[in-house]
Amino acid sequence: GSRSSKTFKPKKNIPEGSHQYELLKHAEATLGSGNLRQAVMLPEGEDLNEWIAVNTVDFFNQINMLYGTITEFCTETSCSVMSAGPRYEYHWADGTNIKKPIKCSAPKYIDYLMTWVQDQLDDETLFPSKIGVPFPKNFMSVAKTILKRLFRVYAHIYHQHFDSVMRLQEEAHLNTSFKHFIFFVQEFNLIDRRELAPLQELIEKLGSKDR
Repeated sequence: GSRSSKTFKPKKNIPEGSHQYELLKHAEATLGSGNLRQAVMLPEGEDLNEWIAVNTVDFFNQINMLYGTITEFCTETSCSVMSAGPRYEYHWADGTNIKKPIKCSAPKYIDYLMTWVQDQLDDETLFPSKIGVPFPKNFMSVAKTILKRLFRVYAHIYHQHFDSVMRLQEEAHLNTSFKHFIFFVQEFNLIDRRELAPLQELIEKLGSKDR
């Protein structure tokens, strides 16, 4: 069924009082310092999987919100294919319900993508929220797939909707969010360089400002 274009996925909350909540607070505090390279580093003595889990949830929420601001401009008509500029087009497959990649409009693709990510995040066996519950062996590969797919939403927004983002005066918010995302995936080698190609110039520009 189609959801109203106004509401998007519900925010995924990290339970207050949990260790992951403390980590999220740590992430927010270091982000406030303005040094994003430092903000993405694994805090001393912390579990890498847990750090990646907390940040992945946070990026999902951020992208969800950013895309939510431009959904009225991203329609079946204006974006009949899911693309990131003329050279990159994405077809959807999740490996379970849709095994063979299908061509679909950007809003449909992003809906599939965000629903799929949300299902992964809600799966306690993949993203355990309780302390002491171990992460599964395939956690890292799932996290990488989630981040690779979330990147495509940024790429679509930048290539197809940046003018709308500017009209809404959201570009500083988008750039900060994307820069945080890129520094994070670079710090832990989470997305293959080839996958980042649609925004390579922007990534280099963001990185050079920070050296």
